[in-house]
Amino acid sequence: MTETIGKITLNLDKYPGEDYYCDGSVEDEILDIVKKYSTVEYDRIIAERKSWPILYHLSALRENIVDFLPIQKTEKVLEVGSGCGAITGALARKAGEVTCVDLSKKRSLINACRHSECENVTIHVGNFTDVEPELPADYDYICLIGVFEYGQAYIGGKTPYEDFLKILQKHLAPDGRIVIAIENKYGLKYFAGCKEDHLGSWFSGIENYPEGGVVRTFSRKKLERIFDACGVGERSFYYPYPDYKFMTTVYSDAYLPGRGELSNNLRNFDRDRMLLFDEKSAFDGIVEEGLFSVFSNSYMAVIGAPLDLKYARYSNDRAESFRIRTEILRDKEGCKAVRKYPLTKEAEAHVRHMPEAYEKLKERYAGSSLDVNVCHLGEENGIPYAEFEFVPGRPLSELMDECLDGQDVEGFHNLFAEYLERVGYGEDVPVADFDLIFANILVDGDHWTLIDYEWTFDRPIETRALAFRAVYCYVLEDERRNALELDRILDRLGITENEARQYREQEMEFQKYVTGQKLSMGEICNLLGGEIYKPTEWIGRFRQTEGELRVQIYEDKGQGFSEENSYFPENVYAEEKQAEFTVNFDGNVHYLRLDPAMCACVCKIRELTMNGQPVPVQDKKIVTTNGKILKSADGAEHPSVVFPTEDPNLTIRVDALDRKAENILTVKMEIVQIPLAVASDMAGAVKKFF
Repeated sequence: MTETIGKITLNLDKYPGEDYYCDGSVEDEILDIVKKYSTVEYDRIIAERKSWPILYHLSALRENIVDFLPIQKTEKVLEVGSGCGAITGALARKAGEVTCVDLSKKRSLINACRHSECENVTIHVGNFTDVEPELPADYDYICLIGVFEYGQAYIGGKTPYEDFLKILQKHLAPDGRIVIAIENKYGLKYFAGCKEDHLGSWFSGIENYPEGGVVRTFSRKKLERIFDACGVGERSFYYPYPDYKFMTTVYSDAYLPGRGELSNNLRNFDRDRMLLFDEKSAFDGIVEEGLFSVFSNSYMAVIGAPLDLKYARYSNDRAESFRIRTEILRDKEGCKAVRKYPLTKEAEAHVRHMPEAYEKLKERYAGSSLDVNVCHLGEENGIPYAEFEFVPGRPLSELMDECLDGQDVEGFHNLFAEYLERVGYGEDVPVADFDLIFANILVDGDHWTLIDYEWTFDRPIETRALAFRAVYCYVLEDERRNALELDRILDRLGITENEARQYREQEMEFQKYVTGQKLSMGEICNLLGGEIYKPTEWIGRFRQTEGELRVQIYEDKGQGFSEENSYFPENVYAEEKQAEFTVNFDGNVHYLRLDPAMCACVCKIRELTMNGQPVPVQDKKIVTTNGKILKSADGAEHPSVVFPTEDPNLTIRVDALDRKAENILTVKMEIVQIPLAVASDMAGAVKKFF
């Protein structure tokens, strides 16, 4: 049985008649969206609805994970677990034929409705094991994007992942590729405090899934052992960053990230997270130690011939006119090149402008000490691209970081002075690259090369304006750079505070120009309300509170109170704020002093008895205090005392009570720390109760 939606066919021969998994009413909401609105309106709807499932299923950034695959129009693709079609559209645009398999009819309807104009897509609704026997054995690509981890649910048995892969291999063309995108169970973000994606619990993958379940993610070594068990020969690994869901950059073993590149880590769209340490700093160390492949947040494993692509960065968090993909490729001779491709028809003009910008900048900087990376225009399958030489060297920003890390302030300013001299050449020429940030300049000995100049305008721009923006962007990228002496830089540039404010406003306008008023992913993250908790700060506050809320006991045996005759009782708190303890003292003690804390506080006295008899708190001949007694709802029997001092105390004259040779004072009180100013206001408002 089949259904047709637009040009898409839904094959329901293996559909069991009901959906066994569903995200609830939000799927109906998504279905309504894809029926009513075109894809160009999804960004607006995502911003309006502020919903993680809507973002996850409809964001165009989801397509990045397959966009760079070299799929040709003559090739066939099998997409297992196609869901709501987050990547189906990208596959359909690239391939000649796309076959989707998904267990959920509701999700398949969403997929079909949003891609109803794709005449090369067929969707099989049903369990993969039921559909699989009828699939052909000539797919050029088989894609499992966020699916392989569910192998146990799909297949079952003792070796579900190996069996799953063996089944897939039967449907692969001789020179085909299997593409698996999956979380790394030892991804750095999980150590840093992100919850496991599927279970929503902390550290469950790191702890090897102690609670069981059918979902499993793997380390790279474990994935390779699975591949070996299936007789896989050629395989290569790629590293989507921040992860494969909303990938902005993909690295490979042939092109790994450098120090300072991995700063886009706080993307907790779906749920709250902890932040146990600075992931950027940790990644810097990991990169330097050559361990990135171990701690990458996600993997894309390609079974089959390695891809020619070594690196890709997506700039599609922009207006349609500026969405591009930047790639680093290696040709058959081993030479690297950098290419920029338009991701939309509207962005083709932006790409065509880059070689023109090169010619103009080359003319401006002719005879200077700043080289401009060579660029020429090419075409691939009717799509223009700008190709740049691959230039050796280190980013100027990295060299500056080394100076700051080594507290070599003068070294930093020497580099900055050289930057000003080199980029300021030909300042009056009516052409300038507005994006002359430190990261866009590679330094190789005495050779400084501008490698990226897509934001070149036909007008002069003051060098100090370019330099201010370079510093502004540099500081924003890393909190550690806040230690920079900005006043010294402003003085060097001759920029007043008012001018600095104007430059910052200019930067905001430029960002609006680039994004086309579209919300960035960071802004969307804030809209969805994912909180970031820092336990290290909690511990600091807890330790401070723990120290300040310590109870101290003083005994006066006729010589007055002294530190030598005091002690701190142990295990005072039965639970948070609830102090319960006993004081044992002999008949030589005349006065006992209880210091409930070492800070301003309020104490609710629940019990104060000596040898089982109540101590009359209201009798000033027996009990004195440097606090103010508050009138309570239950009268004077259980009063509260506010202490507007950082040395609160309550003194009991025990020799005026029924004292014995051995005595026991029992204390139960609720102790709450409050700011000193608040305690003072409370005490000042108290009328004398006695």
